[in-house]
Amino acid sequence: MNLDAFRSWLEHHFSGRFLENAPMSEYTSFHIGGPADVLVNPRNGEEIRTLLEAARQQSVPVTILGNGSNLLVRDGGIRGLVIKIGNNLNDLTVKGSRIQAGAGVSLAAISNRACQEGLTGLEFAVGIPGSLGGAVLMNAGAYDGEMAQVVETVRVLAPDGTIRELSHDDLDFSYRHSSLQDGSSVILDVLFHLNAGERDAIRAKMDEFTLRRRTKQPLDLPSAGSMFKRPKGYFAAALIDEAGLRGYRVGDAQVSEKHTGFVVNRGHATASEVLALIRDVQDKVFAFAGVHLEPEVRIIGEDKKE
Repeated sequence: MNLDAFRSWLEHHFSGRFLENAPMSEYTSFHIGGPADVLVNPRNGEEIRTLLEAARQQSVPVTILGNGSNLLVRDGGIRGLVIKIGNNLNDLTVKGSRIQAGAGVSLAAISNRACQEGLTGLEFAVGIPGSLGGAVLMNAGAYDGEMAQVVETVRVLAPDGTIRELSHDDLDFSYRHSSLQDGSSVILDVLFHLNAGERDAIRAKMDEFTLRRRTKQPLDLPSAGSMFKRPKGYFAAALIDEAGLRGYRVGDAQVSEKHTGFVVNRGHATASEVLALIRDVQDKVFAFAGVHLEPEVRIIGEDKKE
C-alpha cells in the first residue's frame, strides 16, 4: 500500500475535501471505532470511479461506508481509503409505481415519498436507520418486510469501472444477505417496484411501526441496531433474555435493558468491549439453549495495537 502517494494524489484532485485519521466513532451510530487513514465523501458516481481507480493503482484498500448504522469498527480503525456514500447520492424520482433512489438516500425519506405517492410496500422501512445502499447490501428488514420484496434492479459501479444493472435474481437475496456483500461493487442507485395503495392506510401502518420502535427499542442510546441475526425457529432477543442476560455489561457495552436484541453504548464503550460482550452472549446462549447466535452487525477494521 502506497498511502503517501495516494495522499499526494488526493491533495491534487480532492484538495480540502478529504480527512486524514478520520475518527470512525463520529461516522457510526454506535459512536465507536478507531481512525480511518483517509475518508472522502464523493459528490457523484464519477468521483467514486476516479477514487477507486487511483486507490487500485496505489494498492490502497477501500472500504465503502453508508450512514454507519449497522456497523462496528474495531478500535484500531480502518487502513486505506473510506469512501462515504452520503447525502450527495440522493436523487429520488417516481415513475408510476416505481421509485428510483440514490444509494445515499435515507430509508425514511424513501418510505415517506412512497406514502406521498400512494405506493405501498416500503412501510416496513420507515424506522430503519441508515441509507439505501447499506440496506440493500444487507437486505435490511423489519416487521415482516425486507428489501428483497421490493427491489427490482440495482445499478452498481463494477471493479472494472463499468456501470452495470443487476436484476433481482442477480442479487441472490436471502435473510440479511445479498450477493453485493462480496464488496467488489459499489451501489449507485436502486429501482423499487411498488403497488398502488391508499395513502391514509399506508401512513397509518407507518405510524404504527414508528410507535412500536419508539416504545420497544432503546433509541435513546447509541447502538448498531439488532446485534444478532434471528436463528431459525427462535428469536435472538428471547434467547438472550431467557439466558438471564438482560442488562449484562462489559465495560460501557451493555445488552439493552429495554430490548435484549440490542447492544448499547452506555457512554464510552470500545469495540473490544462490544466484541467481548458478543462472545459472552454467544457462549451463554449456546450453553442455555444449544443455539449459536450470529452477529447481524458488520464488523470491520483492525484491533488496536498495544
